[in-house]
Amino acid sequence: MNPKDTFISAYQKYIHRTGSDSLLDRLLATDFFEAPASTKFHNSFAGGLVLHSLNVFQRMCRNCMNELGTDALFPPKQVESVAIVSLLHDICKTQSYKLDFKDQKVYSDHGTKFDKRGAYDLESVPFYTVDEKFPFGHGEKSVFLINEHMHLTRDEALAIRFHMGDFTDRNTSKVYTICPLALQLHIADLQATYLDELASMEG
Repeated sequence: MNPKDTFISAYQKYIHRTGSDSLLDRLLATDFFEAPASTKFHNSFAGGLVLHSLNVFQRMCRNCMNELGTDALFPPKQVESVAIVSLLHDICKTQSYKLDFKDQKVYSDHGTKFDKRGAYDLESVPFYTVDEKFPFGHGEKSVFLINEHMHLTRDEALAIRFHMGDFTDRNTSKVYTICPLALQLHIADLQATYLDELASMEG
């Protein structure tokens, strides 16, 4: 199953709240399934955003199972919340990137141009730039976009708002103390980014 189908399958299996169908239709109408997760860091390629969302979901599921010491996915009352915050935490990135092209030096023995490193030719390569049409923050924007279709609980809103772990905000530590869901999402996001995505690039 490709990442898009995997995302839709998980979404429809675990998220049944009023408005969830409308929100999924909205995602399908945007570039959510084609967008990168970033311009030059983790998953900076077409489809990187949905893949990152799935990585966070899988990490959060495993973390919950490990913490509970059970084979169960997680307590039934938490299933929907975990799916919502992990699968949707970065929908703020939809409609936010633009594909462009730049000339890049490609070195080879057959290059027709020369510099200190040797022979090269210029090749046009694609890259992404930020093209933000709704500058409303990061986590805040995701909360806003979700709430246009589907109501979030307080814990879900806090988790998505603070998933980046910006400790220059004095409220971050307090949020992680009073809202375990927020801490779990932050940890899963870090694991997905640095262990699953950046590590695979370096490997």
